[in-house]
Amino acid sequence: MRQHDVSAPRPHRRRSVSRRSTTALGLAVAALALSGCAGRVQDGFLPRAATQNGEQVTRLWNGAWIAALAVGVLVWGLILWCVVAYRRKKDDTTLPVQLRYNVPMEILYTVVPVFMIAVLFYYTARDEATLLDTSKHPDVVVNVVGKKWSWDFNYVNEQTYETGTQAELTGEPGAEKNLPTLYLPVNKRTEFVLTARDVIHSFWVPAFLQKLDMIPGRVNRFQVVPTEVGDFKGKCAELCGAYHSQMLFNVKVVPQAEYDAHIAQLKAAGNTGQLDNSLSSKKIMPNQQGILQDSGTK
Repeated sequence: MRQHDVSAPRPHRRRSVSRRSTTALGLAVAALALSGCAGRVQDGFLPRAATQNGEQVTRLWNGAWIAALAVGVLVWGLILWCVVAYRRKKDDTTLPVQLRYNVPMEILYTVVPVFMIAVLFYYTARDEATLLDTSKHPDVVVNVVGKKWSWDFNYVNEQTYETGTQAELTGEPGAEKNLPTLYLPVNKRTEFVLTARDVIHSFWVPAFLQKLDMIPGRVNRFQVVPTEVGDFKGKCAELCGAYHSQMLFNVKVVPQAEYDAHIAQLKAAGNTGQLDNSLSSKKIMPNQQGILQDSGTK
């Protein structure tokens, strides 16, 4: 007579334990993810916008995702409905009616995607035009010069500058203090005039949610209004050579008085005029000649 080991777990018990373990693991992962992302859902899991333009980017991003999720839920729902409603029955041996064409259906799945793309294109083009609009008079103009592998900042209105050298990232705390630092006054409109000395770079402050390429021989520009005092990080977003990853800079958004004090410190250190970037200030700022005097380059 065969004897059974009553201590051995039964198959259905093993499956039940496995399901409970998987469920518990899934809930733990979900809780961990939600705890790490708490407070950022309203930003679409983007960095919190620190400029007026950034808030507009966040709205466009969230709107696009909401529309995409709505379409996804509709499509997934229709797929599941078809799977359930038209599943093969055990006693059904006949094939459904075979149709070669269904013109209304073909028109539907052609027109609807075109309409969706048109709507997305409209809102993207509208916001892009706003983000790149430089028709408003800026309070501060900064000519940002990209170079391998650092940054120069020409404060055009104030006729002073700050120059940077390639970062030496040792892994030790405090290394970032040696990076070039861009100062901006809070709640004031700043225009970035972007030029490059050598190869294509890209000016990017992640907290601004906006970046733009810097192309040799070409001037690109955009404006921002920083809305939050604080320290932020900037970097090059275009692969530009061996030390691209070390092409970093700091951004300090400060009250106007602190900004003025920093400008005074730069002038006191002898940083007067503008650093040469192979472009005259007349070409850099063609719309500002009523305000600025072309004093040449240093």
